[in-house]
Amino acid sequence: MRKLLIFGNSGCGKSTMAKHLAQKHQLTHFDLDTIAWLPTEPPSRAPLDSCRQQLEAFTHANKDWVIEGCYADLLALLAGHANEMVFLNIPVQQCVDNAKARPWEPHKYPSKAAQDENLEMLISWISEYPHRDDELSFAAHQKLFDMFDGHKHMLTENQPFE
Repeated sequence: MRKLLIFGNSGCGKSTMAKHLAQKHQLTHFDLDTIAWLPTEPPSRAPLDSCRQQLEAFTHANKDWVIEGCYADLLALLAGHANEMVFLNIPVQQCVDNAKARPWEPHKYPSKAAQDENLEMLISWISEYPHRDDELSFAAHQKLFDMFDGHKHMLTENQPFE
C-alpha cells in the first residue's frame, strides 16, 4: 500500500506530481484545495473538524492514495495514515514561473480567464511563502517534514519522482 502526501508552496508542482503518480501507480488522487475553503466571498477556510471528517472518509475508503496540498494543518491530520511524504521545497521564483504557465484548473475556477484574474494575487502570495508564519508557510512545511517518521523526500527542483 502506498499512502503518499505531497506538499509545498503554491506553484511548486504538487498537482502535476500527484496526477502523474496517481496514474502511474493506480493511486486515488485527492487535492486538499477541494475541501480547505468555504464557497464564500471572500473565501474563508473550512472548519478543521469538517475537513477531518472528509479526510477520514477518504482514507478509509481508499487503500492506495496520494494527497496533495499546502495546508500543514490538514496534512498533519493525515501524517499518521501516510507512509511516505514529499516536500517540494522549490525556489520561489520557479513557483512563480510555474504559476504563470499553469493550465486552467476547472475544479478551482469557472474559466481560464477567471483563473488568470487571480494570478497577480497568487504571485504575491507565492512570494511571501518564506516569510509567512501560518499553516501555509515554509516554516509549517519544514516542521511537518521534520516530524514525519515515515519515508520522506525533499526535492529542491522539479524533477521526475516515482
